[in-house]
Amino acid sequence: MNITNIFRAGSIVLLALFSLTFNANAQKGKKKADKETVAWRYELEAAGVGSQGTYQVKVWSYSRNVETAMEQAKKNAVHGIIFKGFPGKNSSGQRPLASNPNIDEQNKDFFEEFFKTGGGDYMKFVTLANNGQIAPQDRIKISKKEYKIGLVVSVNHAELRRYLEKAGIIKGLSDGF
Repeated sequence: MNITNIFRAGSIVLLALFSLTFNANAQKGKKKADKETVAWRYELEAAGVGSQGTYQVKVWSYSRNVETAMEQAKKNAVHGIIFKGFPGKNSSGQRPLASNPNIDEQNKDFFEEFFKTGGGDYMKFVTLANNGQIAPQDRIKISKKEYKIGLVVSVNHAELRRYLEKAGIIKGLSDGF
């Protein structure tokens, strides 16, 4: 075995170890995000006018990790549009898409898959405004170990409504009362 082959073998081993470490850290981050999602700790407020069929909202997410809070903001925004609605600045705000307060428990399997970290369908309906940049006043340290992070996101509520109607989760607007 010559020195070149030894170098190649060593490089492959190092690359494999780095890859395993990176994947383990990524999985740890996803598990942390999933754990924080279960609590659904966030606040929503109107943040401006979006294009037709969208809401532009500021999502305040709580987390020990700023990056986790940023990722959670997208999930929290969609969750809020479906289940909570949000107050308006100079108006009455928006009511939630789901009128049944128990809809999340009645469709638990659907929503677990829908909000799955790293590829749930919720991602089809939300985008970060300002490329995910956090204004200095929107990064608040509320304890030694936790941040409150505010991000502006855009949620396509029209498409989200159609998706949930098609899945049989909520009633269509034309279905009556």
